[in-house]
Amino acid sequence: MKTLFRSCSVAIVAVLLLSFASCKESGPSYGVEPHEVTESGLAWYKIEDLDKMQNIQDKKVMIDMYTSWCGWCKVMDRKTFTDPQVVKYLNDNFVLVKFNAERRDPISYQGATYEWIKTGRKGVNKLAMKMMNGRLGYPTLVYLDGNLNQIKSSPGYKTPEQLLGELQVL
Repeated sequence: MKTLFRSCSVAIVAVLLLSFASCKESGPSYGVEPHEVTESGLAWYKIEDLDKMQNIQDKKVMIDMYTSWCGWCKVMDRKTFTDPQVVKYLNDNFVLVKFNAERRDPISYQGATYEWIKTGRKGVNKLAMKMMNGRLGYPTLVYLDGNLNQIKSSPGYKTPEQLLGELQVL
């Protein structure tokens, strides 16, 4: 009798676990796995993933141009990109990309290869320079349409309210 009870209990638990797993809401599928998913629920991709992505035509792309030494970039990560309203709006309307502008390895993007060049104190990847229109300031948000055409480049730290205002007029 105890064996039957244990077997039934294990079966019930297994069925419940499978039910919960299948009910779990999954994010959009772009044919590429995110590079990072934050605790707040933002899925960040790599810049080179954009060429491989599928089904993004109905969304815009926001590229967060940052550097490892940028204090305001870190504040934006901690305060702006964790705000529940910002997280919801970004998840509903954007594909998100994190791009270290000082990345040294070559980047293939839209049929071209972009190299790192020595400029200023640290250097910059030529793709970052191109997307920021030669104005190297961090953080900078670069917006693309669903076909990867650049809409605009927006330098500077943004509070959650400022970022929401900017996103809603794109």
